[in-house]
Amino acid sequence: MEQDLRPRRSVLYMPGANERALEKAKGIPADALIFDLEDAVSPDAKPEARDRVCAAASGGGYGLREVVIRVNGLDTEWGADDLAAAATSGAAAVLVPKIDGPADIAEIERRLDAAGAPAGVRIWAMLETPAGIFAAREIAAASDRLAVLVMGTNDIAKELHAEHVPGRQPMLFALQQCLLAARLAGKVILDGVYNDIKDEGGFEAECVQGRQLGFDGKTLIHPTQVEPCNRVFAPSPTEVEQAREIIEAFQAAQAAGKGVVSVNGRMIENLHVENARRALALDEAIAALQQG
Repeated sequence: MEQDLRPRRSVLYMPGANERALEKAKGIPADALIFDLEDAVSPDAKPEARDRVCAAASGGGYGLREVVIRVNGLDTEWGADDLAAAATSGAAAVLVPKIDGPADIAEIERRLDAAGAPAGVRIWAMLETPAGIFAAREIAAASDRLAVLVMGTNDIAKELHAEHVPGRQPMLFALQQCLLAARLAGKVILDGVYNDIKDEGGFEAECVQGRQLGFDGKTLIHPTQVEPCNRVFAPSPTEVEQAREIIEAFQAAQAAGKGVVSVNGRMIENLHVENARRALALDEAIAALQQG
């Protein structure tokens, strides 16, 4: 299955209980926004936040960016009502926490259908439990509605009794396991959040690591993280130019009946051409999103 090339470099959590934050989000250049009903909302404020978030999603004003609603887990007293409300709110997707296996995805899909969710409403699944990590392959393939896997790195560290350290050595296995599952199923996968909003250098280093590992983008907790994240996860001008050179050289070689292609002393194969085409397609998609 071909991966969705819609830009999701920066995906910013916005607290669902904060009306001012939801309004401010209209001017933040993140590729996607997650209106959060789970961690960012206290128990007594959850019903009111649900109404506010669904009204914001239906009211629009966020341009071409995806608006996603993170619901509470279905094992909580709020989860079922969150999911039913989000289904017809106009949100592009629902993000569901603590997915443990494909049966969870099937239940979410069933409830979305029962609530009258349009066919275009997608499921985003958080992988943040030991069960979810080990079942990532089955989860990723569980439904066509499932579009994006989201790493819950804070919960993974908690479950592992691990520390947050530069390089994230304690959780590399979990990250790579989920990356492989996403690529096998042709799904988008997003890296987890970086907690220290004042550590600009550490944040950018983790963005670079995430891109090098293969993530499509990163979830964020503060607007100041958007710009460096967008920059790191986008093809650079040099990469775009090199991609054009690779494609042009490959096409010229094919037209001349040559079986070997070299660009700047580097041998080019089909896989390099595919990567070059993907880089150009992503660059064009980013430009279209920014213009919209």
